[in-house]
Amino acid sequence: MTLTRRRAVTAGTGLALTLAASRASAAPRGSGRTRTLYVAGDSTAAQKYADAAPETGWGMALPFFLHKHVPVANHAVNGRSTKSFIDEGRLTSILDVIRPGDLLLIQFGHNDQKATDPTRYTEPWTSYQDNLCRYVDGAREHGALPVLATSVERRRFDADGTALRTHGEYPAAMRQVAREEGVDLIDVQELSLALWQRLGPETTKTYFNWTAAEQDNTHFNPPGAIAVARLVATGLLRTRALAPGDTRRIDEEVPAQWITWPDSEES
Repeated sequence: MTLTRRRAVTAGTGLALTLAASRASAAPRGSGRTRTLYVAGDSTAAQKYADAAPETGWGMALPFFLHKHVPVANHAVNGRSTKSFIDEGRLTSILDVIRPGDLLLIQFGHNDQKATDPTRYTEPWTSYQDNLCRYVDGAREHGALPVLATSVERRRFDADGTALRTHGEYPAAMRQVAREEGVDLIDVQELSLALWQRLGPETTKTYFNWTAAEQDNTHFNPPGAIAVARLVATGLLRTRALAPGDTRRIDEEVPAQWITWPDSEES
């Protein structure tokens, strides 16, 4: 269903009013009570384990910027798109436990682009947007607050040292969903692109998973994950999804040594 068709349907059924009411009924931001922040996303955000070190998802560093009354439940998983995350029941697993006042942070796009893989591919202006609306609706139906985040940029520069965009039309498609559905948006693509440009081609190598064995321009090492998590936390503040009392260390150094990798994924 296109967004135009969706607007027509919601206008006819009154669903738009229901969604607005559910957002208004969420617990006050910065109220001090425990509000879990759920992360739905891909490998750039996901928990990594000892066999993958030093690769680090930004979701692993996000708790360093949030107070303990905003715990992070990181459901991001390597290789997932908006489609495969839903098809595998991972969105349902979040919605089964999410509570009024919680937040659902949604970042997909890297794997939605994979046109040769029908299990993951979505078209930016149709199925990708439709899937994003399923996340948004699911959160709101449970009284939680959805927050959309455009995909963090890869490390790619042209010959002149200009940082390049690599996500095609997916970020623009997400921005449209945010506007038309009235959803908070953190434009992580633009924020990270500006950061990579400021750091330049050489320094950014120390933020991505460049090792003796590989040169990975998509995934992060601890400094990179911390830097992106800081962008996300700052965005949560800017959109007022979180209040200043919910965050910490926004302008402070976070040591890379704080990142740790469990031995293995728990069953």
